[in-house]
Amino acid sequence: MARVRVLPESARSPGRSETESALSLASRMPHLVLEARRVAANLAHGIHGRRRAGTGETFWQFRPFVTGEAAQRIDWRRSARDDRLYVREREWETAQTMWFWIDRSASMGYVSDLAQAPKIERAIVLGLALADCFVEAGERVGMLGLMPPRATRRIAEAMAQTLVTDRSALEEDLPPQAPVAPQHEAVLISDFLSPMRDITAMVEAISARGARGHLVMIVDPVEETFPFQGQAVLHDLEDGLSLRIGDAISWGRAYRLRIDQHREELQALARRRGWTLTIHRTDRPASEAALRIMTLVSTSRGTGPGGR
Repeated sequence: MARVRVLPESARSPGRSETESALSLASRMPHLVLEARRVAANLAHGIHGRRRAGTGETFWQFRPFVTGEAAQRIDWRRSARDDRLYVREREWETAQTMWFWIDRSASMGYVSDLAQAPKIERAIVLGLALADCFVEAGERVGMLGLMPPRATRRIAEAMAQTLVTDRSALEEDLPPQAPVAPQHEAVLISDFLSPMRDITAMVEAISARGARGHLVMIVDPVEETFPFQGQAVLHDLEDGLSLRIGDAISWGRAYRLRIDQHREELQALARRRGWTLTIHRTDRPASEAALRIMTLVSTSRGTGPGGR
């Protein structure tokens, strides 16, 4: 039978127990930062069709000339076809902003011996690795309610530093009410075990102004299979409640049906709002989920296979 444990609050804020004078992030979160760098490096080999920062030689699109711009930016050949002036935009000029949120509530401290890592560690690694890849692609990355968008090559360290020093979100299982501008994108990493009405309200609030989003659901294998027998005691990590059950096998069947229904509702919500949903099990490599998310982001913008 699978053994499970729950990480303490301090483990959901890695490095917090270190002294505040420890300036080097590597001394606070060495494992997670280095793992994120490794995933990002592997991911770079599997990304195709991504926009890159650089000299801006690759054509992106034409847009109308705006009064006050330098005349040398006008594309005269395209302008000759119409009665308007047009500017040729390059890829690096259309960089977008990605917003991240990583759930650090109590349920994210769950881990079984079937997993490669606790849910919270996998969520942090995925977030840092994806942020590193987005910045490398010429985009800006911020953290909802915690950090404004940046384009620094040390984005993983900046995000990790923010997570280390912030404890306000350890009890929150959904993102803060932070505005996301039109055309920006949000990557929300959580187990999404909150009531659907709360998740729906959050997604609709973010997408109301035209922002796109990607839900990344982190799941421990035991949370999917419920491989228990006989009597068992179930603990609600968020509310501190306990439930003793006498027939774990029968209860497990009802549990799996409820989980399937919850995921179907999540998928329907994502589809309805034009978002994506990725379910990642912690017994699988982080690079699998990271590559899928990068592909979904490209596809949603029309820059993946078959896009423009």
